[in-house]
Order: sequence, then structure tokens, then C-alpha cells
Amino acid sequence: MAASAAGEHPVGFGFIQPLQLVADLSQQVLPPRNVGVGFDAQRRGAIHHAEHAAGSAAELRSHLAVATAWGDLDAAAEYLRKKGLADAKKREGREAKEGIVHAYLHPDGKLGALIEVNCETDFVAKTDGFRELVRDLAMQVAATNPSYVAREDVPAAVLEKEREIYRGQMADQKKPAQVLDKIVEGKLEKFFADQCLLEQVFIKDTAGKTKIKDLVDLTNSKTGERIVVKRLARFRIGG
Repeated sequence: MAASAAGEHPVGFGFIQPLQLVADLSQQVLPPRNVGVGFDAQRRGAIHHAEHAAGSAAELRSHLAVATAWGDLDAAAEYLRKKGLADAKKREGREAKEGIVHAYLHPDGKLGALIEVNCETDFVAKTDGFRELVRDLAMQVAATNPSYVAREDVPAAVLEKEREIYRGQMADQKKPAQVLDKIVEGKLEKFFADQCLLEQVFIKDTAGKTKIKDLVDLTNSKTGERIVVKRLARFRIGG
């Protein structure tokens, strides 16, 4: 089966509007449900139908998402997200030495951001889908001012300092130590979501469900290459 071409679907084969994509596909490729046949048997038949209806790898993944979820659009969208994560995991050991550096500048000229995103080949670096991802990430950096790319980049000393602050905030609470520890770790997750780019919610996702790392992984899956956010910087007049 031929690999999907860049731009064949929106970023992450419809990730920005996954529910609309799977809704459209459910109308296009799935046979009508037969109330006289068991659910599992119908779903197997729907998956078989989807496999033969798809014309590309990206279409196949989308069709199978709908067939697997069988009309549950939220579940179908989640299937696509998990598939993207699984595909990204397989590419972790591959080198990504190509890519681009992109600069975002706010119209008033007082706020800007730089970001470097790597991929494996110059071909992918020149595709519209990859460049759209990089532009979105630069805008995200400008809007949210993350301090780190990933949670793994946060120094241990910074994490311990944050834990000390959280424990101090709860010093007067008479709760078991294990409960306080869970609260501290929950606050750390909020810290990661604020300060680490890949943990942030994508500013263009009004539903608030799409994390930047999901967007990167799904672009990874779409291009068939490892995509790495290498480094970032944000500049603002006056600090």
C-alpha cells in the first residue's frame, strides 16, 4: 500500500478536527449497521470493509479508527492519537539531523520566538505539513513562554525546589505523608504542563485536549520520520 503524501490530510491526518474527519469517513466507507447481527461480527466486517476501501496508509488508519470505534467518534479520534504515539515510539532510535529553524514575530514587533525542529530528511523538512507544524510550535512558544522543551529537560534541582515550595504550602495540613506526596506530584504535573512545551495544550485546540507532544507524534506518524523539537527561545521587549 502506498504511503500517504504530505498534505493529504490536515496535520496528523485530520488531528486538528479529528471528530469531523471520522464523522465524514463513517458516512463514506462503512456499511450500515445491521441490527440483526451481533456487534462484534459487524465490527469485524466494518474493519474488513475499511481495509479494502482505503487508498493510502493515512486513509487506512482513519478508516480503521472509525470501523474499530463503530460510530463512537470520540473513541475513533482517540484511536488515531494512540496510533500516532505508537508509530512515534518505533522511531525513537533514528537520527533526525535535518529540519528548519523558524522565527515567529508578533505584528507589533515586540514579541518573538525561535524554534528548531528536526526531521530525518531534507525532503520532509520542505513539506507543507512539517512547516505548518514548525510555525504552530513557534507561535505556541511566543504565546505561552515555556522554559523547557520536554519534562526530561527540567534540572533535578529545579524539581526539588518546586517540591519544597509545594510542601511548604501544605505545612499546616494534617494529612498522611503519602497523600501529601500525591498532591505534590499532582502539582508537579501542572508545572510540567505550564513550563514544558511538549506537555502544553495546543493553543489552537479550543477543546483543550490536544497536547503539543501529541501533535508532534502525529506529524511524525504522517511523515513516516522521527520529528524532534530541539530547542526554543522567546524574546520580548523589556524582558
